Parts: sequence; structure tokens; C-alpha cells
Amino acid sequence: MIETWAFGEGALPVTADEAVHELGRRIADGHLESWLTSSTGRCLAVTTNTDRAMVMLLDGEAGSGEHVVAPGAEGVSDGFILENGQNDEYPDTDTVTLGEALRIVQHVLAHGGPPPDTVWNADH
Repeated sequence: MIETWAFGEGALPVTADEAVHELGRRIADGHLESWLTSSTGRCLAVTTNTDRAMVMLLDGEAGSGEHVVAPGAEGVSDGFILENGQNDEYPDTDTVTLGEALRIVQHVLAHGGPPPDTVWNADH
């Protein structure tokens, strides 16, 4: 079975390129948190402050997963506004640039997993 991805339950599946385009549109409209769900139950979350992004790949909505990290990045960034209005801040080591985040999303959707040149941290 080929895994498909959509922005939320019941939404039409999107291609990798369509997902990246839609993420860009959502971010431009001020929606800084987006979730994609796959036909296998996995979830891909992107939360951004428009400069950096937290990218999480989860086994399911309540399942374990991992997030991409940027070893060696220094500092802390805020402005990660969640859908519930919460304003989060993250160490830059736990986020990547927005461009890198979009590249990762495109690769996960197109190939079923993260790009081999990315580093991930398991979340428990």
C-alpha cells in the first residue's frame, strides 16, 4: 500500500509538492502550526516562527516519534504560535531553518522517511 498524506482527517491527499505549497500558504496566512496525517496513521507536524521550524514525525497522534535537530546551532527562538494561541520558544538546536523544514517535509512525503543527511532526536 502506498502511503498518502493529508492536512487533517477527511481531507484530500496531497502530493509532496502540494504539501510544501500549502504549508507556505498557511504560514503566509499566519497559521504557524500544521499537521499532516498519513494513511498509515503517522503524523508530521510543522510549527514555525517564519524563520525556524520544529518538525516532528510521530507514529500516531499520541504515539512516540522524533524531531529534527540542528547540532551546533546556538540560541533560542520564540514566536512559535500554536493553534491554541500558546507562544512557544525552542532552543535553536531543536529547530531548523524554514527552508530546511520544507525540504524535509517534501522528502518525507515523497520517500516515506527523512532525508539521510538530517539528524533526529527521539521523543519519549
